Amino acid sequence: MLLYSKQKRNQNPKGNRFLVSINVLGSAGPIRFVVKEDETVANVMDCALRCYAREGRLPVLGSDINDFVLYSPYSAAEELKPWERIGSRGWRNFVLCKKKPESGTPSASSSRKASWSWRAWLNKSIGITNTIPSH
Repeated sequence: MLLYSKQKRNQNPKGNRFLVSINVLGSAGPIRFVVKEDETVANVMDCALRCYAREGRLPVLGSDINDFVLYSPYSAAEELKPWERIGSRGWRNFVLCKKKPESGTPSASSSRKASWSWRAWLNKSIGITNTIPSH
């Protein structure tokens, strides 16, 4: 009888909860928080983006969940649908990525400019100057 009462007490009437770990592509480490098993993927992505911004992580991502895709590291070929339940497949680890632009590829000059500004920021933050020693 004692065993039965312990099992009854451990059941959560609000639904099962579990810890998810979401790695954001380009960020230093995962974001971890507790979610309900029946939460939608869209709600979990929204919560992850809010946690990411609250912690002041880099790179700055934005808050529109329509710009992102959630994958499982076990099945990277298929993305999770926003209306899907987060606990439906039994996974606890995920990867959050920005969606690729749908309007085609950007021009070469704009991608070159973007990569230059990124390199300039990195060099400036590390303290590297753009001097090339002459021989």
